Amino acid sequence: MNTIHLHVNGRPVETEVEARTSLADFLRERCRLTGTHLGCEHGVCGACTVDLDGRMARSCITLAAVCDGAAVRTVEGFDSDPTMQIVRDAFHEAHGLQC
Repeated sequence: MNTIHLHVNGRPVETEVEARTSLADFLRERCRLTGTHLGCEHGVCGACTVDLDGRMARSCITLAAVCDGAAVRTVEGFDSDPTMQIVRDAFHEAHGLQC
């Protein structure tokens, strides 16, 4: 087990994770942030993309343990972003799907 310290959507998180736990699984199962989707689980489809220290990262192929000290922003972290609201509205109107 590895102890990690993260800031997830601006909130501090300190917990233990197994070395093989993906960031996507950590976010979905431990943080209950289910907006991070698992599609291909090979880093190809982009459904699991998160902002990791200001850069886009595929959370399905990123180990949570190597993110110690990082800032992670999931799709839920963009709730108050006006541009993201426009994108959400467009997806809703066009019945768009992620992945």
